[in-house]
Amino acid sequence: MNSYLFEAAKAAMAHAHAPYSNFAVGAAILAEDGRIYAGCNVENASFPEGWCAETSALGAMVTAGAKRIREVVVVGDGERLTTPCGGCRQRLAEFAGPETLVHACGPQGLRQTFRLGDLLPAAFEKGHLA
Repeated sequence: MNSYLFEAAKAAMAHAHAPYSNFAVGAAILAEDGRIYAGCNVENASFPEGWCAETSALGAMVTAGAKRIREVVVVGDGERLTTPCGGCRQRLAEFAGPETLVHACGPQGLRQTFRLGDLLPAAFEKGHLA
């Protein structure tokens, strides 16, 4: 796991706006262009209409012009693993392949690594629209 990626996700987690769930999450994406894009969860009063950390990081990546993901780190606190939710798994699959590594971390570091294809088997992809 790329330590810069972990540090970016952890730093983003510190800026989470989570007044309703009180569960801060940070995510960072290493794109094919070599740059790191980070995001945090952003909740609002119209819960659950906020953004997940992965969605925020993807928005930053696409806004900067990057289109492919090499690696993902998600950082959340708590005893259980913080993995991308179902919607974020689908969003990640839009820009990553099934072999892309997704690292589930706590504030102290790596807890478990998954392949995106294991987190989202049989993903709906643009080939389905042909």
